[in-house]
Amino acid sequence: MPMRLARVEKGLSQSELADLVGATRQTVGLIENGRYNPSINLCVRIARALDRTLDQLFWREDENEQVSS
Repeated sequence: MPMRLARVEKGLSQSELADLVGATRQTVGLIENGRYNPSINLCVRIARALDRTLDQLFWREDENEQVSS
């Protein structure tokens, strides 16, 4: 599940998610658009905030490569 969809399903804006995980709204936007690769620590905080696993948010099984959206 892409991060943006998980965030919207959780009812959070980019700013609200950023506040929860200690990032900026701009960083969240860049991650969602695949233009920034977050640290593993930030990935974990995002996954916890969105009640998802790292695999659900950042891994595409069909391509076996990491993605950030």
